[in-house]
Amino acid sequence: MREILIFAGTTEGRKLSESLAVSGIHHTLCVATEYGEIVLKENPFMTVHRGRMNIEQIREFIQNGKFDVVVDATHPYADIVTKNIKSAMEGMIIPYLRLKRELMASQKEENVTHFETNEACAKALEEVQGNILLTIGSKELKKYCVSEEVKNRLFVRVLPGMESLSLCLEQGIKGKQIIAMQGPFTTEMNEAMIHQYGISCLVTKQSGTSGGYFEKLEAAKKTGISVFAIGHPGEDTGYSFDEVCRELERICQQKIQIKNEMEINLAGIGMGNQENLTKEVCEKIEEADILLGAERMLESYRPRIEKKPFYLAKQVLPYLQEIQKKYSMESLKVVILFSGDSGFYSGCQSLYHALQEEIIAGRMQAVVRILPGVSSIAYLAACIGESYQDADVCSMHGKELYNLARRMKTEKKAFILTSGVKDVNRIGETLIKAGMDGCEIITGYQLSYDKQQIKKRTPKECMELKEEGLYTCFVKNPNAMPKNITHGISDEAFIRDKIPMTKEEVREVSICKLKLYQGAVVYDIGSGTGSIAMEMAALSPDIQVYAIEQKKEAVSLIWQNKEKFQLENVTVIEAKAPEGLQDLPKASHAFIGGSGGNLKKILQVLYGMNSNMRVVINAISMETICEMKEILKLYPIENEEIVQIQVSRAKGVGKYHLMQAENPVWICAFDFRE
Repeated sequence: MREILIFAGTTEGRKLSESLAVSGIHHTLCVATEYGEIVLKENPFMTVHRGRMNIEQIREFIQNGKFDVVVDATHPYADIVTKNIKSAMEGMIIPYLRLKRELMASQKEENVTHFETNEACAKALEEVQGNILLTIGSKELKKYCVSEEVKNRLFVRVLPGMESLSLCLEQGIKGKQIIAMQGPFTTEMNEAMIHQYGISCLVTKQSGTSGGYFEKLEAAKKTGISVFAIGHPGEDTGYSFDEVCRELERICQQKIQIKNEMEINLAGIGMGNQENLTKEVCEKIEEADILLGAERMLESYRPRIEKKPFYLAKQVLPYLQEIQKKYSMESLKVVILFSGDSGFYSGCQSLYHALQEEIIAGRMQAVVRILPGVSSIAYLAACIGESYQDADVCSMHGKELYNLARRMKTEKKAFILTSGVKDVNRIGETLIKAGMDGCEIITGYQLSYDKQQIKKRTPKECMELKEEGLYTCFVKNPNAMPKNITHGISDEAFIRDKIPMTKEEVREVSICKLKLYQGAVVYDIGSGTGSIAMEMAALSPDIQVYAIEQKKEAVSLIWQNKEKFQLENVTVIEAKAPEGLQDLPKASHAFIGGSGGNLKKILQVLYGMNSNMRVVINAISMETICEMKEILKLYPIENEEIVQIQVSRAKGVGKYHLMQAENPVWICAFDFRE
């Protein structure tokens, strides 16, 4: 069994010990003080040695312990300890690994004065007015107590251990001047201390990513105080946390599990104004090591490590995997910002699922949470005194919104998200074309910002609006019609001329046999007047219908009916089937009302496009019925249904009503099977 000796004193050293313990590797941890031992988590694989040692004591301890490797994880400012360890190991063949502290990514430092030594910094404090917050620990405290005048203005933040407290008392620091607390300290905590003690200057070491340096700078910036920073005389050399672990794996011949689970928060920031953020989102942004999101969202924030304009999975996933390797000794806090509400037409969900896949696959160690924001819909509703639980809520922001006029005819009110002024123009134009210029529109422009403008407009004014920006719209229709809860359009409602049309009752049965669902993509082959296409498209704006017809006069009628019923989710294709199907999106359903003698070829192409397609065929002639039965033997199918339907209609003859029969229609429905 290999034995590892770690000289600790930093967060990195403690993290290394925890990783070794999780991996079941025995090791000894040397700490200088009682407090250094208290903060350690007990585990059966760790032995703790407490107390300071000189060179001879270190040499004797290493030799008696029969250690196979020594890891120096002391603080980069503890130069004497590192020199003593190296001197004690002279002549030994035991490997020595210096675990260096990762330096933070460069940040813009404002109002910071740098000093090479504590003595120079202490001298400069004599010229500073007001109270001083000393955050360099207790070991160098003596150098700041040379001047009684400076000492009386010090507030000293030290670890809550007996050694630290004793050093404070030895230097004559009074109890009210001592802040005995263990970090890490957030920007908010630093800011609170600055306010509490009336601090005008903060003194800190220029420490690394786990030293809380950036949080101090940010707090100082927010409170407008100066910072004195003592720089390390030289760059901390040695191995990164990951490199040390790999070398220990080689020596111990055992895998080390690095536990550095990231905390990832996908945060909705509402409309963008910081005053409208939830308290939880504010806190998470404040604590963030890494901030991601669109560039405009990141401008006013300064995370501890860095920020990147990433929000798509293809950007975020490789970046986080790389950053987790780079900061392998830390459990990073990552916040990814999304505009609006994270659960309302947001890209948040797709990223959430992509992250979960990476975690399940073991390519990332993380916990992911979604934090909601205030949507512009909720904000506008509050501003104008309207509710939205009884309104149609939809979005044109970055997506196509189909059948707007049709849905507005039966909605008393609607809230619409837009991508900009062009969408507002389209809303106005659509309502005017549909004869709904009596609708009232309220536009919310740049909501929550200084330029916010909430204004009532007519559809014509919306159509003519020029000012670009973010708009959320509320549409009120005082003449809303009752909404039908049964489907079905009468034959008389269609423009048909002399083109044959599938009759109403046959349409309804045929469409029922298709078993359509939300998001379906349907081919209406041999569309004729487009009656079947219109009926299907009217069921839901989420259904995409492709009306394929080769006769020019019929194609013209389909266009006319599409305009009449305001169905933007119908695409008209003037072509012969199956040739006209080649470049279309893959269909989930197909209705064949007319095959032009190409039924065999059409079914062959449909099966090649989607071997799980639902198909319904209408046939009138005996020849088509016979051909249909023979062709279907060529394909694996299931859920087959064949229905023969005949409809008779009453026709007035004088004072009598006689039943007049329509042609019988065969309806064949089935699912292709792979």
